[in-house]
Amino acid sequence: MGIKGKLAKIWAFRNVMSYKAISKTPVKSQTKVLNYLIKNGRKTVFGFEHDFNNIDNYNDFKKRVPIRDYESLKPYINKAVDGNTDVLWPGKPIYLSKTSGTTSGVKYIPISKESMKTHINSARSALLHYIYYSGNSNFINGKLMFLQGSPTLKKVNNIKTGRLSGIVAHYVPKYLQKNRLPTWSVNCIEDWNKKVDAIVEQTINEDMRLIGGIPPWVKMYFEKLKKKSNKKIGEIFPNFSLFVYGGVNFEPYRKGLENLVGKKIDSIELYPASEGFIAFQDSTREKGMLLNLKAGIFYEFVEPKHINNPKKRMSLKDVKTGVNYAIILNTSAGLWGYKIGDTIEFISLKPCRIIVTGRLKHFISAFGEHVIVKEVEYAMKKAIKATGEAVNEFTVAPNVNPSAGKSHHEWWISFQNKPKNIMRFSKNLDKLVREQNIYYDDLVKGGVLSPLSVVPLRKDAFEIYMKRKGKLGGQNKTPRLMNNRSIVAELKEFKIKL
Repeated sequence: MGIKGKLAKIWAFRNVMSYKAISKTPVKSQTKVLNYLIKNGRKTVFGFEHDFNNIDNYNDFKKRVPIRDYESLKPYINKAVDGNTDVLWPGKPIYLSKTSGTTSGVKYIPISKESMKTHINSARSALLHYIYYSGNSNFINGKLMFLQGSPTLKKVNNIKTGRLSGIVAHYVPKYLQKNRLPTWSVNCIEDWNKKVDAIVEQTINEDMRLIGGIPPWVKMYFEKLKKKSNKKIGEIFPNFSLFVYGGVNFEPYRKGLENLVGKKIDSIELYPASEGFIAFQDSTREKGMLLNLKAGIFYEFVEPKHINNPKKRMSLKDVKTGVNYAIILNTSAGLWGYKIGDTIEFISLKPCRIIVTGRLKHFISAFGEHVIVKEVEYAMKKAIKATGEAVNEFTVAPNVNPSAGKSHHEWWISFQNKPKNIMRFSKNLDKLVREQNIYYDDLVKGGVLSPLSVVPLRKDAFEIYMKRKGKLGGQNKTPRLMNNRSIVAELKEFKIKL
């Protein structure tokens, strides 16, 4: 087993016991977190403007702090980004996590020294829980790799700025640095194709035992390995035993990845976000993820239909299993009443285990791209103007496992007239989406996705579809985006040949 493996098991036991203790009294634990956050928040501009001095309990908090999304909180965030102190949290952010936005394009999520610790500790706790419940610590003695963004950070008003995965790369503990791949120089390669090629060269002859990353990125890496060696991944890395993932639904990729590996391996799901490390899968034998009560986050929940009713929001004390909730965060980086946009469901309350059920708004994130309605509607508007095509209606869906070629987005469009130049139209759409969404652009540039394709439909396709659904007329609308193919599966009969 090795000394590292033995020490890891001892450490794992202690870590799991600490989480179990909190899990027995989750409401009490959350009350302590809220008190801690309020105490620190009193020292800030936000705390002064929201009368934190007179908050003594959760009901007081609800009366004074509304639910906000990024756009609503943006005036405060902008002040922090501009270098002002004590805006949302005492001091200045030590990092700004750059992420894809909603209506505002790029978002900057502040990270404090306190919240940074929780990101690192939570990732470590996820692995320690796996060791404890599986008994497998052998991966500690081999090579570990996480496919992630570049750790190269820029500065915005003297605050280090980059993607969360790149920021976290600066915090790899010393005892893992000798085991970790790729090397720093390779990790800094910006061009994704070149980066993956370099990672293949660097890892193909190594004893890889843990591999982590967003499934489509890992799939690309595995395919390159297989092409180079003409072997299954399990043959190249016979000790590969653990896959760590997060960001997208794994199920569409499971079969393909298992075929590439050639054997079944353990996998654990993480739920990290720039805003906080929300949950992780504590056991491969249990469904769902453990809500992270040691993340410095006070959680709130509200049913999506009540998202604008402050009286309906609740703490952990009042949640029930089997109910779909929008999750609201209050963090040690100064995000207050923050509507992250995700929806979850509790499958257990002691311990608190959740599953991610979706987003408050329609979106596509089958590959981690987070393309939203605003982006596709803008692209369509501009493409129509540039090409002169007449479009009646459209919807967009991911094609994860096409019969040929790479995964891509499919735009199912009913044209008023036969399109004159569908290739030109498609290229315009793709260019416009890429200009708006940095993650989608990365995926196309990196060769993980092909540019989008257009599926032309007869002009009355959506009208017939909505009529069949009993949703023709009124305020009913065809969803612009779906993270699955449920709608387009029913539109196949309306496809036309050009």
